[in-house]
Amino acid sequence: MLEQVLRYIKNWFLLPNGKHYGTFSVNGGNVDLPFLKGGQYFRVIGSVFNDGLHKYGDGEILLDETFTGYIWALAIPEPVIDLAEQIEAWSVKNEQAVTGPYQSESFGGYSYTLKDDAKVGLSWVSVFSDRLNLWRKL
Repeated sequence: MLEQVLRYIKNWFLLPNGKHYGTFSVNGGNVDLPFLKGGQYFRVIGSVFNDGLHKYGDGEILLDETFTGYIWALAIPEPVIDLAEQIEAWSVKNEQAVTGPYQSESFGGYSYTLKDDAKVGLSWVSVFSDRLNLWRKL
């Protein structure tokens, strides 16, 4: 979810001089990146198998390959990481309501209203937009 949040806010929290271009090798599921610290997030761009957001030294197994591309060193603030975790929890809890065909339901004398194109259910973006906008780049 963190990667989706960063894409939405168009802010990767890239460190100054944080773009590292070169040929990188992933061997045994690991890549040696001496310019990163343990627990630091990084973005891979240009890989066939490993493009995306990763956390250095967290035990994540990458797919073995050698690629020429970019590794971005990131400094994502803790409040953004916490917000992404809250969004993930909200999404799991509300997934059925967001993806279901009903806009509203009531029980007792049962009635329902189906969604139409103009009335889309709540999404994590609409629910968290005020908090996300604090970090959003235009």
